[in-house]
Amino acid sequence: MSFYQETFNDLLVRKGENREKHLLWITLNRPDFSNAFSDGMIEDLCKVLKHADWDNDIRVIIVTGIGKCFCAGGDLSAMEQKSGMFAGHPNELRIRYMKGIQQIPITMESLQTPVIAMVGGPAIGAGCDLACMCDIRIGCEKTKFGETFSKLALIPGDGGTFFLQRIVGYSKAMELSLTGEVINAEEALKIGLLNHLVHAEKLLDKTKSLALKIAGNAPVAISMTKKAIKSARTNNIHSHLDLLAAYQGITQRTDDHVEGLKALREKRTPEFNGQ
Repeated sequence: MSFYQETFNDLLVRKGENREKHLLWITLNRPDFSNAFSDGMIEDLCKVLKHADWDNDIRVIIVTGIGKCFCAGGDLSAMEQKSGMFAGHPNELRIRYMKGIQQIPITMESLQTPVIAMVGGPAIGAGCDLACMCDIRIGCEKTKFGETFSKLALIPGDGGTFFLQRIVGYSKAMELSLTGEVINAEEALKIGLLNHLVHAEKLLDKTKSLALKIAGNAPVAISMTKKAIKSARTNNIHSHLDLLAAYQGITQRTDDHVEGLKALREKRTPEFNGQ
């Protein structure tokens, strides 16, 4: 039995087959709680993401949620009962956040593999933040986003303040965070929170199509491009150009680069092998 066939807490994990063999699907599987995070889900999500990132056969990861909701964020019943990840006095809660849900953004930021969020329903609170941690977001008319922490007298403790403004800009992120407003898919597309908006019946096909388009490119170049774009958010131009020179030195001597040139001359689709 392969790693991806194991049983995971509140997650369904599936590796694609045939032409989708380089895709990994991770589905949040807690429908009775609108796919709100549990301790087990957090732990196993990080475990699967880390494993897939070191698996040379995985070129694109897709994160989605089962049922009507992408992810409702924190479990409100656990909050009310002060149980699970919400148990303990203030310092205990601080440590629980650091060792628990904050491991998701730490893991996501370390990934070299492209990650697509297929957002087929509401992404609220930490669910909105999870979508923002992904590289690309695809939604439908059922999609909604809400940075709703302020409605519960909370802050985005899982990293929303870091990710959201890098997608929609400082002022819009401030507005969404301070008001707690839930926006629809059309508004999300308008402000850049969604990359693509399609009808619900076409959401899966659109996600597959985009994932396969990415997976069809050279894996080394794709992972280094992702790392370079992330680095550029915090780097200065001189350091960034040094990084690009090093990455280009590596990619330009790969077998895939030779294959890309050959395929271009022969007017055919290249067959990249990750070498």
